[in-house]
Amino acid sequence: VPPDRLVATLNAYFDGVCGAVLEAGGTIDKMVGDALHAMFGAPLDQPDHAERAVACALAIHRFTTEFAAARRAEGMPFGETRIGVTTGAAVVGNFGSRHHFDYTAYSEAVNLAARLENANKALGTSLCISAATARACPGRAFRPVARLQLRGVGAPIETMIPEELCPAPAGTYAAAYAALRRGDPEAATLFAALAADSPEDALVRLHARRLAAGAKDDLIAID
Repeated sequence: VPPDRLVATLNAYFDGVCGAVLEAGGTIDKMVGDALHAMFGAPLDQPDHAERAVACALAIHRFTTEFAAARRAEGMPFGETRIGVTTGAAVVGNFGSRHHFDYTAYSEAVNLAARLENANKALGTSLCISAATARACPGRAFRPVARLQLRGVGAPIETMIPEELCPAPAGTYAAAYAALRRGDPEAATLFAALAADSPEDALVRLHARRLAAGAKDDLIAID
């Protein structure tokens, strides 16, 4: 892509993504390449910071899906936007030197959010949310994705995705996932049937493929 078109495209992309963050009351931390780091609950306290973060993630997903489709229709290759969200304590403030400082956040939660964003590529999803965030959003419905063993993270992380992004029937998926979680061999049959009925569902495709390849449970290791 010619430099002038690339700059204009990235600026338009970031304009929409940053707009979604600000609309949800978030704080834009930094842009690194084509990535954006945003946080909620700082510098001002927001009791509903987890709900705001999930609403923001869904708004970004809607915008970027439409943006990518429009660019591809113009003949410009454009990749998928992947989003990771988690909730946890962080040290937030001005870090740096007497020559330059940066208002940012440091914590295991920040590292985990980046790992979850990256995990989407292996999972075939666009949005991956930790169970910690899902528990802090009691008014929303989520679907379990998997237990992820992530590089640089100790214990496996329970991950979720908002229900509205999953085409397969909620009850049928819940039954299949419960079988998968307890290691029931019937899970392979249940997910194969779901994949036949809802081939567009990324989570269904993921687990049907894993089970066909010999997986026994919902634990997935991601480098």
